[in-house]
Amino acid sequence: MINQTMTRLHSLRLSGMAEALSLQQEQPGTYEGLSFEERLALLVDQEDADRSNKRLARLLKVARFKLSATLEDIDYEQPRGITKSQMATLVTCDWLRRKQNLLITGPCGTGKSWLSCAFGHSACMRGLSVRYFRTSRLLEAMTIAHGDGSYSKQLKQLAKVDLLILDDWGLEPLSLWWTPLSRQ
Repeated sequence: MINQTMTRLHSLRLSGMAEALSLQQEQPGTYEGLSFEERLALLVDQEDADRSNKRLARLLKVARFKLSATLEDIDYEQPRGITKSQMATLVTCDWLRRKQNLLITGPCGTGKSWLSCAFGHSACMRGLSVRYFRTSRLLEAMTIAHGDGSYSKQLKQLAKVDLLILDDWGLEPLSLWWTPLSRQ
């Protein structure tokens, strides 16, 4: 009977619950004193955690971050001009929900790319979609999309993203990319 239940859980795409049930079967003494409701709650909790982890992994993969960075790893000793109180207000991602922008500026080598990836990671942790681009590569892709007819489709995909990170803005003159796009 347990094999049929496991098969049905997998067919219903409840793999987290199936794994938790398998664990309960392998370690019966651990769960012996628990009521049916408590064991069921453990199965549901495992399914919820499994889905959350898969969603986070998918969001991080789709984001295509240049660097693996988290806001928890910020070194406030570095002279970047940011404070813990500023970060505490930004880490909640409320600025994203209010449709506000965040512009990170500073000289080369101060960690702007790292910080932007850390903010992106934080947004993914909160279930928001993120895409990271080097500006020159995005503009090149949009120029190609303009030529092959997929320009509006690309714009619609970008519009769906909660946080769009444009890194290395201004390293190359925009005139290299702007001319084909302005002939619409």
